[in-house]
Amino acid sequence: MSESRSDRGGPPRRRTVLATAAAGLTTALTGTLTGCSGTTAGGGASSRGIRLTFSWWGNDDRAERTVKAVRLFEQEHPGVTVATTTTGFAPYIQKLATQAAGGGIPDVAQLDYRQISQYARGGALIPLGDSIEGGAIRTDEMDQDFLRTGMSDGKQYALPMGSGITGYAYDSALYRKAGISTPRPSWTWREWADANREIAALRLRGPNGRLVTGAGDGGGNEDVFETWLRSRGGRLYSEEGAIAFSEDDLTEFWTFCDQLRRDGAISAAKDTVQSNSTENSPLGRGISGADFNWNATYPAFRTLLGDAIRFAPVPTTDGHPGTYFKPSMLLGIGAHTAHPEEAAALIDFLLNDERAGDALGFTRSTPPNHAIAGRLAKDLEGPELETYQYAQVMERYGLDAPPTAPPRGDVAVQTAFSRTYQRVMYELTGPRQAARELIAAANRELRS
Repeated sequence: MSESRSDRGGPPRRRTVLATAAAGLTTALTGTLTGCSGTTAGGGASSRGIRLTFSWWGNDDRAERTVKAVRLFEQEHPGVTVATTTTGFAPYIQKLATQAAGGGIPDVAQLDYRQISQYARGGALIPLGDSIEGGAIRTDEMDQDFLRTGMSDGKQYALPMGSGITGYAYDSALYRKAGISTPRPSWTWREWADANREIAALRLRGPNGRLVTGAGDGGGNEDVFETWLRSRGGRLYSEEGAIAFSEDDLTEFWTFCDQLRRDGAISAAKDTVQSNSTENSPLGRGISGADFNWNATYPAFRTLLGDAIRFAPVPTTDGHPGTYFKPSMLLGIGAHTAHPEEAAALIDFLLNDERAGDALGFTRSTPPNHAIAGRLAKDLEGPELETYQYAQVMERYGLDAPPTAPPRGDVAVQTAFSRTYQRVMYELTGPRQAARELIAAANRELRS
């Protein structure tokens, strides 16, 4: 799910975000994990020829696997060395914003879905169309609709490194106790709401003595709203990057969530606002039966809570699903690179070479190259196998094509979305007034 962000008095303007990031970055990034591969010492210029920079965010396992793949690339391309840098998500996003504002991001950079339009329109990325058309970056083993997620203003600026999909992590033992059937791909939001009420009606107590609800409250999560909206034939943004939903749409969604919370079927406000990690979520704390989740983070619930935790499809509206395959992260080329051809070769290698696929595995969720994903899946087990099979089931069930990358300003809209719904949760305003305020704030942000 999305990372937590500042919750100050109003949605942050882009210039404010970049200025703040630049001001406080030096101290914040002192502990960044950095590793340079090849013969480059301490990140200095290579004595053998071309030197590329490549940065990403992730844990130690992802770092180890990625450096292994990079070293394979260097062996395949004598005379090219790659200086690699990795850190956690929040400092990475901050550092990349500072680099973009101050002269250029790395030659190859891992990007979040919500960053594509911001950096593309800001001139920080180069289009990849020529590299793809010329065969320097191969996409023939990738789903063409899925590639749209790296497009902005009709141009391909980034390519996905992994394919993610939403679902529900749920306690199957609790569902059986409440007499609730295993969720099917066609189950509906109404059935989901009824299941939450049935679990709450058991009046079970969690480890801290609190009553167990059916699920966490997703009312403040823009991803949940988008899934609900798409299941009804709507969408968050138009192709031009404007708000595409109405005040009535958002009012109906927030009223739906508000009533379930008032009924005790989903988490109380004080439990929802603490949900900034797997461990602190209502499901992770044992005080709810389910939580909206991405497949890439679902295994953490299994590790924390045991094998009773399973992965279910997101509810539909009359059988029409709103979920879609979303990039877990993407790769782009910095506009100031001195070596665009070598940068394109690195991207192609990471996405399409079997040896790189073996090294990277599923560390960024399902590889976008179908041939590599199918081969690696034969060795999957446990929750990773479950989520891979779930994605296959949903693909066969039928999903709409994913949207292009969100417009610049979406990060601020997402923050405003969560903050505005908190006022509904704490009964400081009603769903309609909150929806009116959110749309006004979103329109201001998207015009800035």
